[in-house]
Amino acid sequence: MGARRELVADLRQRWDVPSRPRSIVFIGSGGIVNDAHLPAYRALGFDVAGCFDLDRERAERTAARWNLPRVYGSLDEVACEPGVVFDVALPPAAVFETLQRLPDGAVVLIQKPLGEDLADATRIRAVCRAKKLVAAVNFQLRFSPAMLALADAVERGWLGRLVELEVHVNCRMPWELWPFMAALKRMEFALHSIHYLDSIRRLLGEPRSVQARTVKHPDAPWLASSRSTAILDYADDVRCALSINHHHKHGPKHQTSQLRVEGTLGAAVLTMGVNLDYPRGRPDALELAFAESDAAQSETWHAVPLCGNWFPDAFRGTMSNLQRFAAGEDRVLLTSVEDAWHTMALVEALYAADARGGVPIPSAPNAAGELRA
Repeated sequence: MGARRELVADLRQRWDVPSRPRSIVFIGSGGIVNDAHLPAYRALGFDVAGCFDLDRERAERTAARWNLPRVYGSLDEVACEPGVVFDVALPPAAVFETLQRLPDGAVVLIQKPLGEDLADATRIRAVCRAKKLVAAVNFQLRFSPAMLALADAVERGWLGRLVELEVHVNCRMPWELWPFMAALKRMEFALHSIHYLDSIRRLLGEPRSVQARTVKHPDAPWLASSRSTAILDYADDVRCALSINHHHKHGPKHQTSQLRVEGTLGAAVLTMGVNLDYPRGRPDALELAFAESDAAQSETWHAVPLCGNWFPDAFRGTMSNLQRFAAGEDRVLLTSVEDAWHTMALVEALYAADARGGVPIPSAPNAAGELRA
């Protein structure tokens, strides 16, 4: 068991790249493309054939910044490109119609979430099936160096059986950077915490049931919600909870952005630095505690030397896994549309739980001694 202390640096942190990468064409040229997709793809040497956006000027700015060879004039022009990967970096409401216009059998990476809600995700899944699209959803947190290393440690059995998982985010997120969010009927679970929910599914599987509350904040009344609390029920001895606040405006001292896991043999604390100073971010971190024997306590923590951060490095993994799967080099498409549908189902359950509300607290008994809700 003690040898694991020397093995932390060997935990998996990168997804293998495809041996013969396909060119990539962007459908959408907004902030996420410039801040994460293109830096990640350039770091891997992937070829980008061009970009398209309904806002032609935005596409031209992206092409000029990254020296892309072509700005497409229409989606029809994009769809005529043979043998490329279509990187659909659009708001959720635009995904279904866009996929309908792509060629049958196309290889597609879809920006999360998978549509606006579960009904939309279901029809997106249906069009992917009908057109035989090789399609993945960009749930890239699964592919961050820290999360890949954590998943590797769990799969090796270093932490034992997981019995505790908590996500705690207390930060200041500049929501004004995404004006399109003001029109969304759903926000926090659907666009932010969905990353954590997807990664929780990766680590713990499907929960039995959920409890949830998601609320607004006075500083961002235009958002449907921007703070959330959730409980995911797995088993009688497993606790899984999320506490998310994006409006901590009192300086960095007490900001936090962590996913904590505890098992029967060890524990892990993963820091997601991007939330702490978005979009510049701070470095990610991962610490692991291992028991020296089944009877011992795991009181010594070991820092895992990470080779990168969630943003932009995780975006290498989603594209690499998709291309390798399309080429037959990977057996599993980790964030396939089929798998992503289950993350959307989890999000739908959380919104249903939020709408249902909690149990009223009984009031004082009446003259007959009866409690009233």
